[in-house]
Amino acid sequence: MFAFARAAIPLLLVWSMGATAGAAPATFADQASTFTLDNGLQVVVIPDHRAPIVTQMIWYRVGAADEQPGKSGIAHFLEHLMFKGTKDHPEGEFSKVITSVGGSENAFTTNDYTAYHQSVAKQHLGLMMEFEADRMANLVLTDEAVLPERNVILEERRSRIDNDPGTQLAEAVGATLFQNSGYGIPTIGWPDEMAALDRDDAIAFYDRYYTPNNAILIVAGDVTEAEVRDLAEATYGKLPRSAEPPVQLRPREPEPLAARTVTLADRRVTQPTVQRSYVVPSYATGEPGEAAALDILADILGSGATSKLYRQLVVDKGVASVVGAYYQSSALGDTRFVLYGVPRGDATDLDALMADIDAVLADVVENGVTDEELARAKHRTKAGAIYAQDNHASLARIFGTALATGHTVEDVQNWPARIEAVTAEQVAEAARKYLTVRRSVTGYLVPAPDAAERS
Repeated sequence: MFAFARAAIPLLLVWSMGATAGAAPATFADQASTFTLDNGLQVVVIPDHRAPIVTQMIWYRVGAADEQPGKSGIAHFLEHLMFKGTKDHPEGEFSKVITSVGGSENAFTTNDYTAYHQSVAKQHLGLMMEFEADRMANLVLTDEAVLPERNVILEERRSRIDNDPGTQLAEAVGATLFQNSGYGIPTIGWPDEMAALDRDDAIAFYDRYYTPNNAILIVAGDVTEAEVRDLAEATYGKLPRSAEPPVQLRPREPEPLAARTVTLADRRVTQPTVQRSYVVPSYATGEPGEAAALDILADILGSGATSKLYRQLVVDKGVASVVGAYYQSSALGDTRFVLYGVPRGDATDLDALMADIDAVLADVVENGVTDEELARAKHRTKAGAIYAQDNHASLARIFGTALATGHTVEDVQNWPARIEAVTAEQVAEAARKYLTVRRSVTGYLVPAPDAAERS
């Protein structure tokens, strides 16, 4: 339930290894199919008959970036409150039933969507659908249920963010990087605004967004499309369209004009770190081929022990103990590309380490990447798509993330072909166009001098 801090899983992080070099790209999960109920609920079915297990995920097209000004945290707060029960199923009953049949459940909120999921033996799928459909339409909230849960999310913020300098820095960097899209507001919310959230806020948010025509049902596992269709129509299909949610607006970020820095000094920091985040397009906002090129660029720069950053700064120069790169590719709006490093041993010169990272990036901008590096990155990335199909819960999450950020089932299935089509020139051009310092925020995490030294 408490997954507010997770970003939408980037395709690169899920599919981070590759297929046979030179082979024709296979489609991803070509057994997946989709249909839509009369009330607007989209349903995706991903058959996997190796074991009699299923995962049900219900995704709502609403996240923290859809919150009204002054109401930060309401999306995540409502995620918690969705477990408070309905008229027919009081608080705790759904979870007790899942436990009693040996299943598992969870939920999470991101900037763009909110999702709830259960994994159970196949024969219990219909029961899971009944419970989930019931709370889509019949949630009961009272002050007695809402106000104590508000204290829970405030404590969650204190334990996960306020007590973690690294997370605090990430929050400050995000607030500085995103000036226009809403992504700069933390998913869990700002403390003062969280403390003011109440029952009326939760009900208004629920009534506005929790409706079948704003949801996606993903069922993966030992099922057929016909089985899922029958069960979905008998449960979710009975629900009316209760609202017409507004379009999810993600204003484009203005073209950055100046590099920015954020420094967090805290006495709890024992290991200084540096990170640089760039505003870049996502798969939803980029020109054709750009996001796939950024996926490959992140792999070449910072994915594993064969990456450029690792080989040059950890192995060859020995100036870093940890270094890497990642690209948060799945978002409705513009997103981020991140380079990061931890100096080795007692070294504390973060500017020098950042300069070394910049030098590796500058080499890509000036000289591009080699055919071998490109092939290796494609190999790792495409193989990850193959390995991901070994877990039906991962499949459900991959499809849900894609569909909730503006893509189609066919887009997911054809993703390996997009990766295969990336050229070395596109990779260098993506670095040249988007990884410029003026588009970035550099975050420094450093120890604070103790009180005796400050005096």
